[in-house]
Amino acid sequence: MVNRVRDATGLASVQRSHFSHSFFCQVAEAVLTSQLKAHQEKPNFIIKIPKGTRDLSPQHMVVREKILDLVISCFKRHGAKGMDTPAFELKDFDIAGQFDPMIPDAECLKIMCEILSGLQLGDFLIKVNDRRIVDGMFAACGVPESKFRAICSSIDKLDKMAWKDVRHEMVAKKGLAPEVADRIGDYVQCHGGVSLVEQMFQDPRLSQNKQALEGLGDLKLLFEYLTLFGIAEKISFDLSLARGLDYYTGVIYEAVLLQTPTQAGEEPLNVGSVAAGGRYDGLVGMFDPKGHKVPCVGLSIGVERIFYIVEQRMKTKGEKVRTTETQVFVATPQKNFLQERLKLITELWDAGIKAEMLYKNNPKLLTQLHYCESTGIPLVVIIGEQELKEGVIKIRSVASREEVAIKRENLVAEIQNRLSES
Repeated sequence: MVNRVRDATGLASVQRSHFSHSFFCQVAEAVLTSQLKAHQEKPNFIIKIPKGTRDLSPQHMVVREKILDLVISCFKRHGAKGMDTPAFELKDFDIAGQFDPMIPDAECLKIMCEILSGLQLGDFLIKVNDRRIVDGMFAACGVPESKFRAICSSIDKLDKMAWKDVRHEMVAKKGLAPEVADRIGDYVQCHGGVSLVEQMFQDPRLSQNKQALEGLGDLKLLFEYLTLFGIAEKISFDLSLARGLDYYTGVIYEAVLLQTPTQAGEEPLNVGSVAAGGRYDGLVGMFDPKGHKVPCVGLSIGVERIFYIVEQRMKTKGEKVRTTETQVFVATPQKNFLQERLKLITELWDAGIKAEMLYKNNPKLLTQLHYCESTGIPLVVIIGEQELKEGVIKIRSVASREEVAIKRENLVAEIQNRLSES
């Protein structure tokens, strides 16, 4: 499931490939879960409908395809190779192999910015942290190592809960000493740019922790590259970002849409993060029989969440979506013109023009024109007795309802010219 090239020694060396970030994440979580439940005599199975599967109308499919096309074209622009995985909800981009620090990490953030800007979802911010800083912060504040992951999962709730509620959970439910929780609170409420990274280098606690210093050093370098990419203003060093998944080993990030005042009658859209990712250097080795370490960094785009946002906005604004790409409709005002319509539509198809007609021998002209208006087809070509006699075809603009007659032999060129101008 990985694009590999084998060298002379027979070892698989991964240079630059499109891994499925969410696939590895899903498998890793499954492995960890099975290990935790290994002591159970009987496994518990819960059959669920796969996430991301639902019936979609033609209108929804058009919107979905536009979103996916934008995401995939961005991935390809950055050299990705495509692959299919069991990930229904996400589109992923991953870079694997030995590279100098923070170059691929910065590119992943650049890709995330390009996609979110291109989707025009509104203003957004990408929160960045490092798992080494998170663990270093916990150690410096006095969190017992056995509680790291439990406290990490509490910190992850800060985007939905106030600090006082998260603090209560850590102290009352997870047994953390109140003074330790207060020290953590001093950090997790900090966010900013590269100046905050510099500030943390001078912090009395973090500056004494080797892990935290390594993470801060990489973040400083990362911000240099982000500045060169022109996206530093979209990135926030946020010490509350924890992403409590054990496979992350370095930089972690999460993109959120910034709330804007809702329009009249518009429901607030609380959808959480719309993209996320990070570095997971140890994960691929779990699936290699010889345990070869393959450094990886990647991102996942929350297509289903983005689709929901776009869908709701369109519903609020009453926007209609064309479910067909048909450019020309072949019509007739008279009976017994099926053969002429078939000749005409064949000519259009053979010229690469997207065309259709009603599957009836003798459709009414008004029915044909109403169909074009309801489906958004821009042009109608009309052939009848008079047109056939004079060797012309009428072209009708659906929007303006203006009609012009042109010579039959000039039809394709005229339509192509009109379509190129629209």
